[in-house]
Amino acid sequence: MGNVSLKGVIDMHVHSNPDIRHRAYDDFQLMEAGIRVGARAIVIKTHQGTTVDRAYLCNRHNELVHHGDNDFTMFGSVTLNRQMGGINPAAVESGLKLGAKVIWMPTQSARNHQCQNHLDPSNCVDVIKDGHIVPELKSVFQLIKDFDVVLGTGHLSPDECFRVVEAARDAGIRKIVVTHPEWWLVGMSLKDQVRIVRDYQVILEHCFAQPLGGGKYKSNLPMNLEAIEACGYEHVMVCTDGGQVENPYWEIALEQYMQYLLDHGISESQLYHMTHTIQAALLGID
Repeated sequence: MGNVSLKGVIDMHVHSNPDIRHRAYDDFQLMEAGIRVGARAIVIKTHQGTTVDRAYLCNRHNELVHHGDNDFTMFGSVTLNRQMGGINPAAVESGLKLGAKVIWMPTQSARNHQCQNHLDPSNCVDVIKDGHIVPELKSVFQLIKDFDVVLGTGHLSPDECFRVVEAARDAGIRKIVVTHPEWWLVGMSLKDQVRIVRDYQVILEHCFAQPLGGGKYKSNLPMNLEAIEACGYEHVMVCTDGGQVENPYWEIALEQYMQYLLDHGISESQLYHMTHTIQAALLGID
């Protein structure tokens, strides 16, 4: 697999089957790929709601089949789209009690997602109304703080990201990740990425590729390198957002991403920080 090693890597944003949109791997296949390359952990994500039960089954399957001969862990998450009742503290609380490690703001239900894709926003899930975060979000923030897990910004617009991040910091949340700011749908400028890191000490999640429509994808790697150089490697987390059938399999995409960074001036120690250290701290694992 080239010059880089995936030993111990952690990817906090991967999609797998079952899903409404067909993915390259199902949960067990993704788990086996992670074990095969020596990864430490993967967080699986779905736009349909929660993956905490799926992560549990993967880890149980790992115990039964591999008998503890690896240290791989699958983690689950909750995405606050309409399927979960939107900004729903009850759904967040149950997900956290079942082991969720990431709570994502709305993705496909976000107003920004709906508007950017020229869809009817009447059924969107709003996080901001009349210039303020919606009241339910305060309860969600308290739960995220109490369980010390990650808040991901999902498909919010840059303006929404700044407002939500500021409110989350004021609520005492320590672990905040801005989700793929380079994606055209989110569209956060490099200047704003620098500013949100400077002002709020967030982590920027930069991913392998982004959809352009019609089953076509564009590599994010040059943009990601620019963001690392501008924002500092300490604030950029390498993720794939993998699982699309149009892109390489998850482990191949991650290897290509890591190799690209090494080939373009990122040191091994910096790459380790972006693929291991940041994620381990966010997930609370060794």
